[in-house]
Amino acid sequence: MTDIRPLLAILVSAVAIPLILALRSRPNLREGVTLVVALAKFAIVASLVPGVLEGEEYVFSFGEFAAGIEFAFRADALGVLFASLASLLWIVTSLYSIGYMRGLDEHAQTRYFASFAASLATVMGVAFASNLLTLFVFYELLTVATYPLVTHDETDEARAAGRKYLAYTFGGGIAVLGGTALVFWLTGGLAGGTTSFAHGGIDGLATADPLWARAAFVLLAGGFGVKAGLMPVHSWLPDAMVAPTPVSGLLHAVAVVKSGVFGVARVVLDVYGTDGVAEIGMGLPLAAIAAFTLVAASIIALRQDNLKRRLAFSTVSQLSYIVLGLALLEGNALIGGLLHIPAHAFMKLTLFFCAGAIHVETHTDDISDMAGIGRRMPLTMAAFAVAAAGMAGIPLVAGFVSKWYLVIGALEAEGLIFAAALLASGVLNIAYFWPIVYQAFFESPEGHDEKPLVSGPLGGRFASGDDSPARADGGVEEGDVPEDDDVPDPSHVDHLGKFHEDHEHHGGPPEDGWDDSGWRGGESTWFMLGPIMATATGSLLLGIVPSTAVFLQIVTRVVENLPGVVL
Repeated sequence: MTDIRPLLAILVSAVAIPLILALRSRPNLREGVTLVVALAKFAIVASLVPGVLEGEEYVFSFGEFAAGIEFAFRADALGVLFASLASLLWIVTSLYSIGYMRGLDEHAQTRYFASFAASLATVMGVAFASNLLTLFVFYELLTVATYPLVTHDETDEARAAGRKYLAYTFGGGIAVLGGTALVFWLTGGLAGGTTSFAHGGIDGLATADPLWARAAFVLLAGGFGVKAGLMPVHSWLPDAMVAPTPVSGLLHAVAVVKSGVFGVARVVLDVYGTDGVAEIGMGLPLAAIAAFTLVAASIIALRQDNLKRRLAFSTVSQLSYIVLGLALLEGNALIGGLLHIPAHAFMKLTLFFCAGAIHVETHTDDISDMAGIGRRMPLTMAAFAVAAAGMAGIPLVAGFVSKWYLVIGALEAEGLIFAAALLASGVLNIAYFWPIVYQAFFESPEGHDEKPLVSGPLGGRFASGDDSPARADGGVEEGDVPEDDDVPDPSHVDHLGKFHEDHEHHGGPPEDGWDDSGWRGGESTWFMLGPIMATATGSLLLGIVPSTAVFLQIVTRVVENLPGVVL
């Protein structure tokens, strides 16, 4: 049915951009607008869920600009799955961003929040795109919107990472455009061609020349695979870790990489259909690439001492779980792959939030320097442990449920080697996450370095670089926030742990151990600790009560609608 809500979900954050820019001198109001808009976006998307679960689809079209070329939006089950996840996690990420950006006295905070709003507007466009052409437009706009976030630090390293990000993602976009043009041509061109998504695949592709159909599939899956982090087009992702931690969370858990796997899902399910992918023989090659990526990236993650880079390679691996589930073309595998989209989002966002909190409070970024940090930040590291357990597929956390479906689906598809790859990756996840947890709680810090520590009640205070206390509500006075035009001091830019504040320490614990202020430790501000606990709790709920979680219901609806797929 025709409905304007898919368009409103896009416009609500787009309209917020000029408001955020106009409030650059009023940071509290600026961030208030960010939170209100985030809540409004989630409310709009959430209102679509009941109807979608009953089989409804909501469409808004601007009409055809030429024969078969339409700019339109459609809120179906797959789109609502992605949109509801992104809009929900934007709320907690916005809260976290306030604590993080103020905690480090970051420059250009107005530009940051405006770019964040633009990114979420384009994500909604990706989620609700009704055809390949509309999807391509918003897929490319997402790259443009997130570029200022990747290069936020304005250092040479950040600019280099931004150039690499543009080169890879725009290259992927060109491939998507080429694949879209091929699909349009194969289905009839100007004489009746289409790129509109259809459950079970676009009809015209079933009778198309198999060679050209394979070429279009390679272009589309390869183009979306860039943002999905598939090897060998993954290297932009670890390099983008130079960005602030909330941006890393946006890139790795909410928006960019999920747009990539979402694009692959659209191609497999709604452009070719599972039967169509099987007919042209592209399921097995895609599954092989995904299986190689999930194992190889896990091995590389073992070698990373910087926490954010280890998490980055973990993301490369975990995204391939989703692609593998799609490529297996079997009911349970499809459920597992699609369910891993929200499962991974909650768990990985928790891990990045924890990494950012550790950085803000201690300026420690290397895993080798985190011995005993669990005594300093017990709640943060407990949340980290929960999310890490889920990444490894330990029961009672979200990752176990999605990976259970994946393994069962692989076995049902007679893909023993793929089931083995999934299990091997789980073991490797334990190998690169458990040492962090063990070191944090069960090892004593080496007495080799002096580090000034922040003592305070649960909720901490902002590490603003001076000795002024934070307000009781965890905020700061507006005058304490750096001006947007301030040029960042490279010695202050420390998102990858390569520089530090004007202290003599260079990371690691102090000589007399981490500050221990009772069971509560010296946690970060509630603006950061609250989102950490929220996403960790979400990870647990998705693992403990998956049958009542709306994400599993939506995923089941997606798979049930696919012709020829048996559950």
